[in-house]
Amino acid sequence: MSQPFDLIIKNVRVVRPKKTSVDCLDIGIKDGKISRLAPELQAEQGRQVFDGKNRLAFPGCVDAHMHIGIYAPLAEDAVSESKAAAMGGVTSSLNYIRTGHYYLNRGGPYRDFMPEVFKQSEGRFWVDYGYHIAPIEAAHIGEMRDLVTEHGITSFKIFMFYGGYGLHGRSSHQNDFLMIGPDDRYDIAHFEFIMRAAERLMKEFPEKAPYISVSLHCELAEILNAYTKIVEADGKLTGLAAYSAARPPHSEGLAIWIASYLANETNCLNVNLLHLSSRKAIEAAWTMQQVFPHVAFRREVTVGHLLLDTSCECAVHAKVNPPIRPREDVEALWQAVLDRKIDWIVSDHACCAAEQKWSKDDPTNIWLAKAGFGGTEYLLSGVMSEGGRRGMSYNHMAELLSWNPAQRFGLLGKGDIAPGYDADIALVDPHARFVVRAQESESHQGYTPFEGVELTGRVTATFLRGAAIYNDGKIVGPPRGEYLRRPLG
Repeated sequence: MSQPFDLIIKNVRVVRPKKTSVDCLDIGIKDGKISRLAPELQAEQGRQVFDGKNRLAFPGCVDAHMHIGIYAPLAEDAVSESKAAAMGGVTSSLNYIRTGHYYLNRGGPYRDFMPEVFKQSEGRFWVDYGYHIAPIEAAHIGEMRDLVTEHGITSFKIFMFYGGYGLHGRSSHQNDFLMIGPDDRYDIAHFEFIMRAAERLMKEFPEKAPYISVSLHCELAEILNAYTKIVEADGKLTGLAAYSAARPPHSEGLAIWIASYLANETNCLNVNLLHLSSRKAIEAAWTMQQVFPHVAFRREVTVGHLLLDTSCECAVHAKVNPPIRPREDVEALWQAVLDRKIDWIVSDHACCAAEQKWSKDDPTNIWLAKAGFGGTEYLLSGVMSEGGRRGMSYNHMAELLSWNPAQRFGLLGKGDIAPGYDADIALVDPHARFVVRAQESESHQGYTPFEGVELTGRVTATFLRGAAIYNDGKIVGPPRGEYLRRPLG
């Protein structure tokens, strides 16, 4: 008897985006794709059978905002941090990368930079992976076309505060940090020209146009510099509260207004507003959607900003840009999620090991700590835990964690559990409670700002294109991650 399936995952409750039900089905997989969904597929039809034990089956998460290789060599980070992603139900990792200090610690053209990125990436990821690129110097804008056509990179990033403020705090040496020449300016005019280049690409490649986008980190350096001086001089605030006050929410809001006006001026119609952290940021983003309805804005939040607030004891562990905010901002973010004003949730995973994260001489000093932390392994569980408590449906979670980012960034064969899609699947026990412990993570970070947080909903198995990459607490098999050239059919 012929076996039409390579693998049958039996006895699962399938969660699909754009649906209102969770259905008890078996999943038949052939050649890495989902071939059939049906109740009671016969076990003898599959070469292998996996008992899902009545778990929820989510489409593998598309973590559309990660940073691999920012604080450790890319070749090392790819291994450990993609394993962490796999244990959290993530099957696709889209990573922001740029020239300048950190990452490969080199400037120059992307035609020289990207081959080294691909060399260090190949064969080291346990999940599928792709890259977003930040055009840092003026010459990079001319390379955007080649990045689209040669490498399938269709998404470009702007760090709005980089021109006059450092990655970790105040800085007067940004051209050195960015490794750009004295005549280059990383400023609003540069951002405008990136948007104009993206608009030209949308016109030149209409079939790719829906997946060509510009993403923005929205904070303004001038306000950050001014308020950092005020907060440091006053000295009354410390820790996360001080860092939040030094990078105030209205800096986000004003940056969003500027970015949105530029999008309208340049006719750059696909704009992603990244890691919105505050009520003011949400209000500004939503207002701009009404002012410029023809612009396809997408709004992103991170699991860190949804789970942590400035009262958390994690202090320097949770330093990140934009900052962790007070509880009232966290509640505003959750309300925006529930009101469907947020398009996707990500980790903004940036593994920063303890020896780099804080000062050895003054370990509690927020100003001396580096920005960024990991968390991709808690993305799905974090959203299930807090979202479930707030009445969020599983289907809505699947939209925010899988479907929406896949559609925006051109991963057209991912983000759903349906015939023809990649068999990227995360099995979750929705009733399993666990306490976050850094020592249990595959990440090499060694600590986590989520330490001690109890989450409900544990990933028990992760499949990438029909192959188990994580099961029962252990990474399985060799690294199977493939490069995601976009748009991916």
